[in-house]
Amino acid sequence: MKHFRLSSPLAQIFPILTWLPHYQRDWLRADLIAGLTVWAVMIPQAMAYAGIAGVPPLIGLYAVPFPLFLYAILGTSRLMVIGPDSATALISGVTVSALVASGSQDYLVLTSAMAIIVGCCFLLFGSLKMGWVADFIPTPVMKAFVQGLVWVTIVGQIPKLLGLHSISGNFLQKLMQILEQLPQLHPLTALIGVLSLVLLFVLKTFVPQIPSALTTVILSSLGVTIFHLGEKGLDLIGAVETGLPHLSFPLVSLTQLNALLPGALAIVLLGYAESLGAAKTAAEKTGEDIDPNQELISLGPANIAAGLSSGFIVMGSLSKTWVAVAAGGKTQLSSLIQGILVLLTLLFLLPLFQNLSHTTLAAIVIDVMLGLVNLSYFKQLRYINQYEFAIALLAFTGVLIFGVLQGISLGVITSIIFLIYRASHPHTDVLGRIPETQMYRDINLHPEAIIIPGLLIFRFSNNLIFANANYFRTELKQKIRQASTPTQMVLIDAETINLIDSTALEMLRKLRVELMKDNIVLAWARLRDPLYQRMYRAGLIEEIGEHNFYERITDGVSEFTRQSSSTLPNHPTTDSIDTNPEIN
Repeated sequence: MKHFRLSSPLAQIFPILTWLPHYQRDWLRADLIAGLTVWAVMIPQAMAYAGIAGVPPLIGLYAVPFPLFLYAILGTSRLMVIGPDSATALISGVTVSALVASGSQDYLVLTSAMAIIVGCCFLLFGSLKMGWVADFIPTPVMKAFVQGLVWVTIVGQIPKLLGLHSISGNFLQKLMQILEQLPQLHPLTALIGVLSLVLLFVLKTFVPQIPSALTTVILSSLGVTIFHLGEKGLDLIGAVETGLPHLSFPLVSLTQLNALLPGALAIVLLGYAESLGAAKTAAEKTGEDIDPNQELISLGPANIAAGLSSGFIVMGSLSKTWVAVAAGGKTQLSSLIQGILVLLTLLFLLPLFQNLSHTTLAAIVIDVMLGLVNLSYFKQLRYINQYEFAIALLAFTGVLIFGVLQGISLGVITSIIFLIYRASHPHTDVLGRIPETQMYRDINLHPEAIIIPGLLIFRFSNNLIFANANYFRTELKQKIRQASTPTQMVLIDAETINLIDSTALEMLRKLRVELMKDNIVLAWARLRDPLYQRMYRAGLIEEIGEHNFYERITDGVSEFTRQSSSTLPNHPTTDSIDTNPEIN
């Protein structure tokens, strides 16, 4: 598909100008089909996700149209679909429910206020070009967090599915309350809920071309109407007022604002990462360019509009974006069509949903969540990297035991601590020459590597900064002590060192003196120009001696062999050393 770049300043602010003037007539049919298809998925999901946020189903529909319009104008993705999201809806619900009673008017006000706060944060971060902020949630933590959210959400929906009383607490506490209440489940509610789940599974498995959620909603509502199940104790949405949402600004106190802010920041981090993932997934199919900072900005007005229209938080949806891609959508015109269809639904079609049961909506949420279950990821991660596996497991269990915000905070903080530890304790090794090759490798991994007596080739696999300067010195001295013969020269392979700070420079100055007292020469190979300039300005080049800096490891090896051959006749001669540039 033809794609256009953000060429003008106006197009950078309003990316819709990159494709709308060039819109082709033969794209219209594809965008219409994509808009209708996503609308069929959006309506039941928006109503169901409202339950996760703790607000009435109608609020879920209020959150859809205006954000769709704004993202179509401001977003850089040609196909990403935004709307209510299960993960961020849950964080919103958890945060707001800790402040006011669920179901109250204050709850609705704070939920809308949360969306506006999130939108303002997006605008601020986007204006400051802080698209990198999502990088602070590593992929293992993100995936573990989502897996934790999946099970927290499923357990939270089971009471609605089975007709139990409301539950509270963490995952384990909710699970215990469900087990205690099972003898009091409402048989009719449980029957409709389980049948809805079965129907969703059958439709998705055997008739995937049919929108399973919308079909289940229609069939369930028909069954309720025909058999008058509402009169038999089935909890229904009931009559709702048709019409567009009223635009209003939710008023909150400064205390409430401060209480909402931590949850809002967590939503921004998580939601931006999810949205960017959805946008990049679509971009892989369309070949377009995604501007991360513009994506931050576009999510700002979208969430502010959701809050002003009495809705709740919206984010880029991977599932609905994929539906748009699979349906053959071409541009954001499909999102404009979705928004118009939702407005028509609010104006004319709401009476069709009054016999929709809450247990069916719970079944839709559970079905979506089960589709996200991926516990095999933990098994794969354990095989790849046990440290990251431990962090992911910590984030996963943190969500289940301590809560949503605490879980992701635990994962992020642990990841940062681990990052600092790895930066301060990088890998070090002693290099030896692989026989009959030009390569120098870690002698622990390559026992056949040749070591020249008296010469220690030391590699430090990280930048040399204040956090690891002392570790560098300690590791080097330990390698010297472990050497099989007394060390006469230390040759530092500096290829992997891209940065050096003043703390490290001072350490190197002291290290040179310490080694000199032990009659050990400190030499360097493959030192990058920026490091050489910094060491030169610090006076270290002069102190170490410019003749002790070599372009290649083999140059240093040859010089050491030449100097020591007269006093150490058993050493290899220069002729036995390959003087070609090493491959390392």
